Amino acid sequence: MTPPGPAISVVPANAVSWTDLQTVLGTRGEPARCQCQRYKLRPREFFAGFPVAERADRLRAQTDPDRPGTAETTGLVAYLDGEPVGWCAVEPRTAYEGLLRNNRVPWVDRTEDKADSGVWAVTCFVTRVGYRKRGVSRALARAAVDHARENGARAIEGYPMTTTSALLTELHVGVHSVFVDAGFTEVSRPTPRRVVMRVDF
Repeated sequence: MTPPGPAISVVPANAVSWTDLQTVLGTRGEPARCQCQRYKLRPREFFAGFPVAERADRLRAQTDPDRPGTAETTGLVAYLDGEPVGWCAVEPRTAYEGLLRNNRVPWVDRTEDKADSGVWAVTCFVTRVGYRKRGVSRALARAAVDHARENGARAIEGYPMTTTSALLTELHVGVHSVFVDAGFTEVSRPTPRRVVMRVDF
């Protein structure tokens, strides 16, 4: 019988160090460049107009690292054997200006009130290179549900891809099976490759 693997622990980003969060995002590739700002930009702000350093400054302010006593943070960090290995962006849906302005996802065929701050959203997953296919995203998705519930959300949504054959840069939103395993159910399929998933509390 194969012994169980090491447990993955997940904590709010304000309870971890900035160094640990940046270790997950890395120094190269899309996570390092984006700094989880794609859906955070306000009207008339353009992604290409912000240097990486500015994006990182914004993420640092949003996550409020090294301050576990603060009331708000914008995500979760996963650890495996004491190593920071994953990141998940989760907070009230109204915090994601880019998501609210997107008329294709998740609003197709829905009458959902975009301004409902009681609905939270999971918008991004990052698993550190060398730790993929070890259940990190699944642990983060489950923890995101608990985190939203404990912080007063009445529902939480995600917008995963239905196929893993998508471009790697598209998979940051997660894949369908990860959300199913975390208890999300399908709300709609705005595109052939994208599904809106939700948990109502």
